[in-house]
Amino acid sequence: MSEAERDYPRIVTPPPGPKGQAIVARDKDYTSTSYIKAYPLVVSHGRGAMVEDVDGNRFIDFMAAIAVASTGYSHPEVVKVVQEAAGRFFSMCATDWYYGSLSALAERLATIAPGDSKKRVFFTNSGTEAIEGAIKLVRSSTKRSELIAFDGAFHGRTYGAMSLTSSKVKQRRDFGPMLPGVHHVPYPNPYRHRGPGDVGDWVIGRLEHLFSRRVAAENVAGIFIEPMLGEGGYVIPPKGFLGKLRALCDAHGILLVCDEVQSGVGRTGKMWACEHAGVEPDVICTAKGIASGMPLGAIIAKESVMKWDRGSHGSTYGGNPLACAAALKTLELVEGQYMANAVAMGARFMTRLRALQRRFPQIGDIRGEGLFIGVEFVKDREGKKPAAELVERIVHAAFAKGLLLLSCGKSTIRLAPPLCIDAVDVDRGLDIFEQVLAEVTASAAS
Repeated sequence: MSEAERDYPRIVTPPPGPKGQAIVARDKDYTSTSYIKAYPLVVSHGRGAMVEDVDGNRFIDFMAAIAVASTGYSHPEVVKVVQEAAGRFFSMCATDWYYGSLSALAERLATIAPGDSKKRVFFTNSGTEAIEGAIKLVRSSTKRSELIAFDGAFHGRTYGAMSLTSSKVKQRRDFGPMLPGVHHVPYPNPYRHRGPGDVGDWVIGRLEHLFSRRVAAENVAGIFIEPMLGEGGYVIPPKGFLGKLRALCDAHGILLVCDEVQSGVGRTGKMWACEHAGVEPDVICTAKGIASGMPLGAIIAKESVMKWDRGSHGSTYGGNPLACAAALKTLELVEGQYMANAVAMGARFMTRLRALQRRFPQIGDIRGEGLFIGVEFVKDREGKKPAAELVERIVHAAFAKGLLLLSCGKSTIRLAPPLCIDAVDVDRGLDIFEQVLAEVTASAAS
């Protein structure tokens, strides 16, 4: 990208400007009150890791529309294949008919899934739909009813997925009763563990306790886990935990389901986050970055598991030709260059962030793999008390200066930029981040 094209970040008018304010007002009048709206960003278009709003402000995006824009915004090769697909036909229900791009994508995903077992693929429109389908799949495959998930997990907001979710109470409040047969245990968070020994072993112990007191292991169909916790705080479990969980599942005939909706498709420097642990799940759920923003999700399962009856599950639009075209090109780009770039740029982030951690005592922990990075803020490092208000101030101050951030967990800022981000954008964005930290922490201290 030339220097002329690097005219960002730039703030020409405090956001939202006049055009943005009009759209925000209309939105508030007519859209559902359930929308969150982290801050008043009113998008016009994007390119690479740059987003421009309707008033001409330009931002560096460090969150990729929540890990969706894997190849960046408006990648010319992705745009081209989607336009070509749209020129042929928009959709033909894959539940009832065939088309080549869906079959090709299924083969590709089955081939790149971890492990040697043959895989099969079912396509959905989103990550939540993939989780819902996986719930049906593991119950159908095992003829068991019970499900286990983890505290802090976010698996979606539809009923089955919401029942597995344990991230924020507002995502469940007033919607009960939940899906029956769902149980939760703590997620292994090394930074937050206060007891003796390895937190992973402690969580395995909690599962074994659950089996002895509340639910028989032989009644459990599946354990659903994010191999790296997303909305719950960008937490990396201790080394060896997923392997121990895999062994526990094998011992009891339980299916292991890895929710890779936020952590998959090259974001962590490997195609799937579970590959860092050398684990082959029985089922993988993916979405978000798989099609660079086109609505697509997928359930990738061992052939021995995906054996449900013909017609027992379906989707009108899941795996539509436009989304499949985008996904095939996305996977090509991720495997060809962006997965390696995630490793290199992730290391660059970590070097700068470690330096900031030494300067700012409010940074309690920094963790991540590739471009899946969490920066946790605390009121004091010794007590590790979350500093949620500070995080909110940082996010809004960064937005005002041209940097897009989002929080997760109790007081963590997630850094999950497009996988195509380069060193210039990393450095410029972190310069703003450092400036904001200096200003916000100084203000808080005064």
